[in-house]
Formats: sequence, structure tokens, C-alpha cells
Amino acid sequence: GTFTVRLLQTSTFQNTSFVDTEGLGLLEDIELGSLDKHTWTIRFCQPWVRPALPRSDWDTIANMIRIYLQKFNHLINDGAMQKDVPYPFVVQCIAGCEIFPNRTSRAFAYVGYNGQDFLSLNVGNATWLLSQDTKLSRYVQAILQNYTTFSELVEVLFNDTCVDDMEMLLHYGKAALERQ
Repeated sequence: GTFTVRLLQTSTFQNTSFVDTEGLGLLEDIELGSLDKHTWTIRFCQPWVRPALPRSDWDTIANMIRIYLQKFNHLINDGAMQKDVPYPFVVQCIAGCEIFPNRTSRAFAYVGYNGQDFLSLNVGNATWLLSQDTKLSRYVQAILQNYTTFSELVEVLFNDTCVDDMEMLLHYGKAALERQ
């Protein structure tokens, strides 16, 4: 069948110096892991998740998460200050990949702001699309379009790495998926 891995992030920006971030990884509706919001480390929710990938892969993923969150928080706070966005506000991100029975896949990334669709990434050509046309969304879109390293990273992660890792998770989590 078709399977989807989703990474969910909710970041509440209380002020310029305090951001509360929660994260969750799902394979279909099975919780794979969550993010410890104090240490930004991965808490595994299923006994078969950690053994599905080599420790070095998990270390790389954990480091990428920490770097991403540091840059994300800095980028969002900079934009909020420049555009006089009132605190508190919430930014939500969902990214992942879907793998189809013929082994083709589709990656996706969406950003929400205060509970509303805000931007989405066209992974095929690494361009950010507006979900709402506001000064703030156009500003963030321009920042992300110029932040090509981030868009390229998302493209590689969710077009290549996600599919490879998902195949391992599907293998290790087969019994859990069959119980659904």
C-alpha cells in the first residue's frame, strides 16, 4: 500500500527570547518518536524504531534537528522583529514523504501561522508557494527562496533519505502496521 511519514513541529514564540517547540514523527498514525522540548533530543515511542536505522544515522538526524531548530528560531524571530509581528504567535510545520506501491514517492512541506495555512514547498522545483497573500507571507517566502541551502536540504531529505529510511521503518514496524 501507500505509506506516509510525517514530521510535525509546533513552535510557540512567546517573545524574542523564549520559543516552546514540540515535535512528533509519525508513520501513518503510529507515533515513531517525539522531540524533548527542553533538550531537543529524540524520544523513541516504539521499541522497533531505534533499531531500524544505524546509530550514526540517528546521531545525524538528531544533529540536523538541533541545527534546524536553532536556525528556524533565529530566522522567525528576525522576521517577526523586522515586520513588527506581535508576540505570542505560533508557527506549525509539517513535512514528510509518501511512498507508493510502485516505489515512487512524493515529498511535501507546509508551514502554518497562527493556525492558518501560510506557505508550502513545491519540492519538484524547490519553490515556496503562498497559501495566503499577505506582506508577512511574501516576506517569509522571499527569505526562504533566498535560503536555498534549506530548500535543497528539504528536497534531499524528503525525496531521497525519507524514502530509504521509510523502507527500513516499514520493515521493522511491519507487525505494528498490520495491527492498524
